[in-house]
Amino acid sequence: MSSRQLPDEFLAMLTEMGLEELKTVLSEGEPSTSVRLNRLKGIQESDIDFGGPAVPWCDSGLYLDSRPRFTFDPLFHQGGYYVQEASSMFHSHVVAQLTAGISSPLRVLDSCAAPGGKTTAVIDVLPEGSLMVANEYVPSRAAVLRENIIKWSSPSVIVTRGDTASFRRLKESFDIVIADVPCSGEGMMRKDDEAVSQWSPGLIRECAERQWEIVGNLWPTIKPGGYLVYSTCTFNRSENEEMVGRIISELDGESVEINVSPECGISPGIGTAAHCYRFLPGRVRGEGLFVAVIRKPGEPRAEKRSSGKEKNTKNKPSQQLSQALSWLQAGSEDKYTIYGEEDRISAFPRLHADMLKKIKKELDVIHEGVLIGNVKGRDLIPSQSLALSPLLARKAFPHCELTRDEALAYLSGEAVSLPDGTPRGFVLLTFHDRPLGFVKNIGNRSNNLYPAPWRIKSKIN
Repeated sequence: MSSRQLPDEFLAMLTEMGLEELKTVLSEGEPSTSVRLNRLKGIQESDIDFGGPAVPWCDSGLYLDSRPRFTFDPLFHQGGYYVQEASSMFHSHVVAQLTAGISSPLRVLDSCAAPGGKTTAVIDVLPEGSLMVANEYVPSRAAVLRENIIKWSSPSVIVTRGDTASFRRLKESFDIVIADVPCSGEGMMRKDDEAVSQWSPGLIRECAERQWEIVGNLWPTIKPGGYLVYSTCTFNRSENEEMVGRIISELDGESVEINVSPECGISPGIGTAAHCYRFLPGRVRGEGLFVAVIRKPGEPRAEKRSSGKEKNTKNKPSQQLSQALSWLQAGSEDKYTIYGEEDRISAFPRLHADMLKKIKKELDVIHEGVLIGNVKGRDLIPSQSLALSPLLARKAFPHCELTRDEALAYLSGEAVSLPDGTPRGFVLLTFHDRPLGFVKNIGNRSNNLYPAPWRIKSKIN
């Protein structure tokens, strides 16, 4: 591969920061490929056909020696693993330390969450019963975030679409706020040619202004004693150490140290006494990342939460609600409220019903808990969210195990031939005995219910 032509002003900045080593790494180096296994689904290294050494700061992360065609692996569509840049898996390590020894459920906001890698990495390490709110401003990116959250299959997530300013009214609502803020993208120059072509000192200034605005929007939402996990994928100090310094000095934040093994190769901040963590390609097997944790002053206060006993059953016949409940694991109604809204029936954790109500007043909620099904006439049609959810009662549906070729055909939107004797109605398709999605068997054929926007568009070899 020919060398990338990096901007002269950018190269001069690296020299000034003492990072001359990055010049060759960024101009000639190639990014590595890595995945993070979905332990919530019980996925182990033996369940995948590829794999390599572990990512040092994430016990569910694996480096790959080459990049497979993930699109043609059914397990990828089942949410068995997430293709994620290794450096960004560090957020799971950070949150795991911040929550060590905590057994009570927490409330966490990932404010700039798309496409969902950091969100799902953090979900994996939260105390049982915790709530994750994942937000994205750009509609197209929010749609991708929603898809990835549904595939990862945690039932305690709200996906929102909106500006971070909308969260200002949710004062002191979150124990941890993650702000992986939009940045100049210097750390992605090996992966994204646009990161090279768009770079300029002016872009850095614009990004820093926007980052401070985002921090200002999010700081009020953090509970006293809570944490802001601030990160970028860039190298310059204006968006990194200087921004952290401003949070500490102007908002009275406290820098928090995160324990990391020296063998990880993670570098400290530059020109600061604050605890900062720099991922520098060449020193780590990963792309550029900057992370810092800032604690909000004050002491945590006891919080009164709704029991969630009330149900929202408006406009939904009890027969459909009863049917929806029959599709869930026994005992689900004890922890989840089952309710109808417009043409949907959903399940959402009772413990966080009050937060859902608050958020719906301020933001556009595009996914919540588990979408059990959509009402169409008198029918309730089971959703893909239900198919992949741990709340699914598999015995509620007849099963049909597919071969790999059949699974890929289904994921491409093609009709699936069911074995003779398959009952009419909704049928759960599986691959390697893991749910893949639903079809409706109408006798002479089956209707493919896999979401059209998620279908494989590429030609299958």
